Amino acid sequence: MESNKKYWKGLEELQNTKEFVEKNKNEFAESLPMEEVLSEAGLSTVTPRRDFLKALGFGLGAVTLAACQKTPVHKSIPYLVKPEEIVPGIPNYYTSTFNGHSVLVKTREGRPIKIEGNPNCILSKGALDAKGQASVLDLYDISKLKGPVLNDADASWDKIDQFVKTELSKTGGKSIRIVSSTVNSPSTKAVIADFIAKYPSAKHVQVDAVSYTGILKANEASFGKAVLPRYRFDNADVIVSFGADFLGSWISPVEFNRQYAAKRNNASLKGGKMSRHIHFETGMSITGTNADARIPLKPSEEGIALLNLYAALGGSVSGGKKLPNQKAETAVMLAAKELTAAKGRALVISGSNDVAIHTVVNAINSLLGSFGTTIDLDNPSYQYSGNDADFVTFVNEMNSGTVGAVFFLNSNPAYEYADPKAFTDALAKVALRVSFADRKDETASLCQVIAPNHHYLESWGDSNPVEGYYTIAQPTINPVYNTRNAEQGLLIWSDNAVQDYYQYIQNNWSKTVLAQSGTTWKELLQKGSVSTIARTGGAYAAAGDVAGAVSAILAESNALAKGGDNAVELQLYANNSIGDGKSANNPWLQELPDGVSKVTWDNYAAIGPKYAEKLGISQFDLVTVKTDKYEVTLPVLIQPGQASGTVSIAVGYGRTMAGKAATEVGKNAYPFLRLVNGTLQGNASATISKAGGIYELAQTQTHHSIEGRNIVRETTLKDFLKDPNHGTGHGHVNHVDLWNEYEMPGHNWVMAIDLNACTGCGACIVACNAENNIPVVGRDEVRKRREMHWIRIDRYYTANDNGTKVTKEDEMEDMESMDNVSVIHQPMLCQHCDHAPCETVCPVLATVHSSEGLNQMAYNRCIGTRYCANNCPYKVRRFNWFNYWNDSRFDNYMNNEFTQLVLNPDVTTRSRGVMEKCSMCVQRIQAGKLGAKLDKRILKDGDIKMACQQTCPTNAIIFGDGNDPNSEVSKALKSERTYYVLEEINTKPGVGYQTKVRNTAEV
Repeated sequence: MESNKKYWKGLEELQNTKEFVEKNKNEFAESLPMEEVLSEAGLSTVTPRRDFLKALGFGLGAVTLAACQKTPVHKSIPYLVKPEEIVPGIPNYYTSTFNGHSVLVKTREGRPIKIEGNPNCILSKGALDAKGQASVLDLYDISKLKGPVLNDADASWDKIDQFVKTELSKTGGKSIRIVSSTVNSPSTKAVIADFIAKYPSAKHVQVDAVSYTGILKANEASFGKAVLPRYRFDNADVIVSFGADFLGSWISPVEFNRQYAAKRNNASLKGGKMSRHIHFETGMSITGTNADARIPLKPSEEGIALLNLYAALGGSVSGGKKLPNQKAETAVMLAAKELTAAKGRALVISGSNDVAIHTVVNAINSLLGSFGTTIDLDNPSYQYSGNDADFVTFVNEMNSGTVGAVFFLNSNPAYEYADPKAFTDALAKVALRVSFADRKDETASLCQVIAPNHHYLESWGDSNPVEGYYTIAQPTINPVYNTRNAEQGLLIWSDNAVQDYYQYIQNNWSKTVLAQSGTTWKELLQKGSVSTIARTGGAYAAAGDVAGAVSAILAESNALAKGGDNAVELQLYANNSIGDGKSANNPWLQELPDGVSKVTWDNYAAIGPKYAEKLGISQFDLVTVKTDKYEVTLPVLIQPGQASGTVSIAVGYGRTMAGKAATEVGKNAYPFLRLVNGTLQGNASATISKAGGIYELAQTQTHHSIEGRNIVRETTLKDFLKDPNHGTGHGHVNHVDLWNEYEMPGHNWVMAIDLNACTGCGACIVACNAENNIPVVGRDEVRKRREMHWIRIDRYYTANDNGTKVTKEDEMEDMESMDNVSVIHQPMLCQHCDHAPCETVCPVLATVHSSEGLNQMAYNRCIGTRYCANNCPYKVRRFNWFNYWNDSRFDNYMNNEFTQLVLNPDVTTRSRGVMEKCSMCVQRIQAGKLGAKLDKRILKDGDIKMACQQTCPTNAIIFGDGNDPNSEVSKALKSERTYYVLEEINTKPGVGYQTKVRNTAEV
């Protein structure tokens, strides 16, 4: 049965604006830029008329000439004495650790080129997020310091050590502070403890840019344990979230994505045991887009909704009030009913950093019996341990002149703190200021000493992300610059008996984890991690001051909702690409489209369509958002699903001293943070006003219209259980073939993508970038529709008025329906059609079909006619307008020979003037075949994994041989939910999709 819902990519497509219609008349947004293509000197160079006419005489000659230029040749010198472990052309893999997750690092000829998840990692099971995939690029960042700095001048390490030790001896009775983000490395903790033993006035202060202090403090009050629980979404039948973006950026997204998908996979669907997810939030998040029911609420209403839920479950609430939105109130009652039915297998969470909010959340989960099943306090997470109040105390100590020395480790308060001026003024009163930053960032620039730390791929290290689980990091390359482990500096400055950090780690592990687990050092390095988790979580009864928490929530709600003609409630959030801003100088992450808005290279002020109409604000208008302590001017993004009367702004942007990719990109929103009862809050009462002018955001997704085609398909669990074919459109297509069938007697490489598993996280996009040498093009080129990503994740909206379907026949003129939408994410890549329209129109046979079912590109043949892109119904081909990787006009990470070390030598870098697109990682296919041949065996299912497939946290992508009936992909494609995009035009795609299923109930 075909869906009767109407889907759209963006408001301009839905409203069919004049500008959108004009842009979509042609395949490309603008005509061929002859001046730019013909000139390598610069965009402003004028081409003489005679040369222009000469080029025009070739018809399509401008691009043809560019395409025929040879790729630069770099001479290589063979090894005279070859290292034993290196075989040219064969990759080596090393175990390491990224953000507490065990990873595998692929190196070629001694240089790391790709990060992949370690299947032995208990958190990710071999998956990895976008930040992890992009982290290899940071190794080759030319913005980093080349060596230590003393008083703004280059210095030797000996001089640094002498200076620091001398200054430490002068501190007298003053205190010493080590300020860091959360440290969960056992060895780093031991080094800090040894340093404090040498200097008793020292103290370790942990503070996180995106704070979870509220959960820690609430758990301390409720259970006597100031820990972050380990949440188990795979044990939850009903999940109710209040603004916690657990699939996007909250605590441990890779782990949570995997757990969440486990309750929504094919086995769960067929057993009728799919989890139910109800989500209350202000701004549209990745988690909100995946919810079965999503209810937009103002920040002032989230606390009220939580209290009403607590009361509906039997809790005592004094002075409560109803929500102004009756549909939201109904949703709360429905959630209470479903949670009660799922007692023991229910989970309620909140993304707030308010202690009072989490005290009530603890009371709710205690009533539901969640502790011991969906919440584990006995095996907690150590991923975040920051204490906001401790940092405020530290600033006050500096201001009073009692701090004699401060060390900053992976911490940048001059940028991240809520009151940067108060911090910088206080820091100036400290005699010794040392930063371990790898660059002269906002805080390091205020220090006399910058002792640049190694990149994690250059260093030894370890991690203890959750109780009983330990990972190891080992260097995969010699230090690129003259850097040193921060821990080694602390060991030297404290006159430690062991000053070699590698030896220190080995000693520490030998007497702790290795002794307990019986694992040898060699086994540890091979496996990458050790798990000693033996106990299961127990039940807990909350004992916090719930009555006091209720009063605090009501007071905070009133403070946020205070009125005014242009009053608005502000919500700060961290997105899934830039996050807290520490990795902002990574071009892969800057160009990764936001999972919801599809904006790249900027943050913005997101407001709802109805509210924007009320204020007279249009898309991309510049507005000023102002609170009583800070203001910022940003472009508006009109975001369907945004709660009316609210504005959402992402943190992590607006860096001033980060590097070429991040400096002055977006605006800093951290100063909007408020300190409330000892924790930093990301909500505030604000005003919004037009600032004058517009600023066009670099947004993907709306670059092509689907023109009403049935691209995505969905159904409900109820309908699926009645008819597994529901929503797939099966039986509605009659095929007439004009071509003979291809013979594929050997392999037939195909792919299956489960829309029920894809959460839209974007990890596959960055993995594809790294694997296939896909260039970054920059903000301006993205605006011109020239992004080069081989895989994209299309985001489709459909109006969803809490269960009321809005059909294709509806005019959709009511702005209120735009404030309440549901979303489907669809990965879209070359479909490798058996009847590929691109192949029939190429005049030079640059795109051809292989005997194994792949649509292949012969780059040297391509002359850039772009006929194939024009004839592709899926719009997945990319035209290489310029040599982005070595053209000085595009100042990105590929513009220097050093950063080009990240390039995968198995994949050619494409010249300008050619088409490119997904190759199904043909180099991985060939490597898999060769590996099987060397082992003298047949190729097995699972020997070959695509880069996108390998990193996907939810196993949404499956690749394999369609000729093997026992392969995982063959079984997936036999699912009743399988359909093919635009099946009616009979291109016979090699990629099958499984219909989205929602566990819905009308609100």
